[in-house]
Amino acid sequence: MKQLIECVPNFSEGRDMNIIKQITDQIESVDGIRLLDVDPGKATNRTVVTFVGEPEPVLEAAFRAIKKASELIDMSKHSGEHPRFGATDVCPLIPVSGISMDETAEY
Repeated sequence: MKQLIECVPNFSEGRDMNIIKQITDQIESVDGIRLLDVDPGKATNRTVVTFVGEPEPVLEAAFRAIKKASELIDMSKHSGEHPRFGATDVCPLIPVSGISMDETAEY
């Protein structure tokens, strides 16, 4: 059975669709990744992205997106209703099929 994990990074940009698109383009540039949802919030100035794939492509897509976010998002000028930690606040990995939570945590 194919191992599938979901990744749901939260990026500290919810208003500038050009920046959001550049970040999600990085995710979609990885073979084997399916972008499921992009949910920008203007009030929170945060975008929640959801994508799925096998573990290695998911990790590569997450790395590329986080790198691009760090290049594009200026946290010294960021404002929004939601507390924030950085250009990428969280990047959870969720087991979907063929993989346990413990195995997913190893990634």
